[in-house]
Amino acid sequence: MAEPARQTPAAPAREPAAYDAESIKVLKGLDAVRKRPGMYIGDTDDGSGLHHMVYEVVDNAVDEALGGHAGEVSVTLNPDGSCTVRDDGRGIPTDIHKEEGVSAAEVIMTQLHAGGKFDQDAYKVSGGLHGVGVSVVNALSERVEVEVARGQQLHRQVFERGLPKTRLENLGRAPNRRGTTVRFKPDPKIFGAKAGFKPARIFKMARSKAYLFGGVEIRWSCAKELLAGVDGVPEQDTFHFPDGLRDFLSHAIHGQTLVHPDIFAGRSGKPGAHGGIEWAVAFVADADGFASSYCNTIPTPDGGTHEAGLRAALTRGIRDHAERVGQGKRAASVTTEDVMIGAAAMLSVFIREPEFQGQTKDRLATAEAQRLVEQALKDAFDHWLAGNPTQANRLLDWVIERADERLRRRQEKEIQRKSAVKKLRLPGKLADCTSSAADGAELFIVEGDSAGGSAKQAR
Repeated sequence: MAEPARQTPAAPAREPAAYDAESIKVLKGLDAVRKRPGMYIGDTDDGSGLHHMVYEVVDNAVDEALGGHAGEVSVTLNPDGSCTVRDDGRGIPTDIHKEEGVSAAEVIMTQLHAGGKFDQDAYKVSGGLHGVGVSVVNALSERVEVEVARGQQLHRQVFERGLPKTRLENLGRAPNRRGTTVRFKPDPKIFGAKAGFKPARIFKMARSKAYLFGGVEIRWSCAKELLAGVDGVPEQDTFHFPDGLRDFLSHAIHGQTLVHPDIFAGRSGKPGAHGGIEWAVAFVADADGFASSYCNTIPTPDGGTHEAGLRAALTRGIRDHAERVGQGKRAASVTTEDVMIGAAAMLSVFIREPEFQGQTKDRLATAEAQRLVEQALKDAFDHWLAGNPTQANRLLDWVIERADERLRRRQEKEIQRKSAVKKLRLPGKLADCTSSAADGAELFIVEGDSAGGSAKQAR
C-alpha cells in the first residue's frame, strides 16, 4: 500500500559499496561528440543543448544521493561563464583502471560510455543509458576542472576540449572533505561566442531537483553580474522540500480554484530505489490540466509509459468509484480525456536502466513503468476516494459534467457537419440562399433551364 507523501523521507544513508576502478565499464568512442554535438545534447543554437550540459553534471551528483551516498549538492554559476557542481558523495574513483592504464576519473571524463552506472552494484538507479554524460560535457567544454575528495585525499585534473591537460594530481590530505566537484566552461567554438547560461533556467532546474528528492539539500549561488535584468532569481538560495511533489504541485497551482481542497499525493516503494514512485494530483476547476513527469529525476516533457500508467489509474479509479456509489450509468461515457482535462499532475518514477526515446531523454519508453505506476496509483486512489467521500463525489460530478460537455460539443459539430453536407448536395437546378436567416429569404422560381443564371444575377 502506498504511504502518504506528508511523511518526511529519511536522510539518505551512506551505505558502503564496491565503487572503485573495477566497477567502471568502458564502451569506447568520443570522437563524434564534437563533430555532431546535437546528437548528444540537443540543439546547440537555441540554448537547449547548452543547458543540457548542466543538467547532466547535476544528474551525476543527484545520482550519488539516489544511491544513498550524498545528502547535499551545490550548483554555482561563475562570473566567467562557467558552472560548478559539487556533491558530498563518495567521489569519483581515482585508482588506475586496469583496461585503460589511466585513472578511473580520467576514463569517466574521456570515454563516451564509461561510468559506474553500467554496474548495478555501484548505482541502484541513475539517469539512464543514452550516451549523454559527463564525458560529453567534457568534450564540449573549453575547459573542465575536476576535484575529487576521496579516502581523505584531494585529487585534481584539468581537461581542455575533451583532452587531458594534466594527469590526475594528488593535492594532499583532505580529512574533512568528500565528494566530487566539476567546473566546466562551454566551448564557444561549439555554442558560439555569445552563448551563456540563463540563470532563471538553471535556478528552476535546481529547485525541481530538490522537489523530486526530498532527502537532498541543493544549494544555489549565482554571480551578481549574471543577474542583471533577471527577475525572481536570488544570488543564493537553499532548496529542501520534505514533502516532495506535494510541495512542488502546491507551488505550481497556487491561487487556482480546485475541484476538491486536498491534493491526492503519495509514495510507493523506496525513493531512489527501483520501482520507487511518487505522485501529486489535483483537479483544477478554472484552468487546463497539465502533467509534469520525471524518471530518475530527469524531466520527460514528452511523457511516456509512466504518464500512460497515471492516466489509466485515475480513469479506472473514477469509473470504479462511480460504480460503488451507484453512478455507473452516468459515468458510462467518461473517458481519459474527461478525467485529465483538469488534472494537474506531478509524477516521479525511479527505474533501473530506463529506456528513452531520443538522445535527450524526453520520453520514457520502459514498458514496465506503465504497470508499476498504474498498479501503485490505482490502489492508492481507490483508498483516497473511499476515505474522502465528499471530495470524491464532488470530483465524480465534475468529471461527468466534462463528459457531458464533450458529448454536446460532438453532437453540435455533427449537426453542423450534416447541415453543411446538405447544403452542398442540392441538385444542380436549385441554388441555396446566401443567408441562413429566415427574414429576407424567399423562394424564387424561374421557368426554363437557361434562364436560371441571368435571373439569379438580376435578383
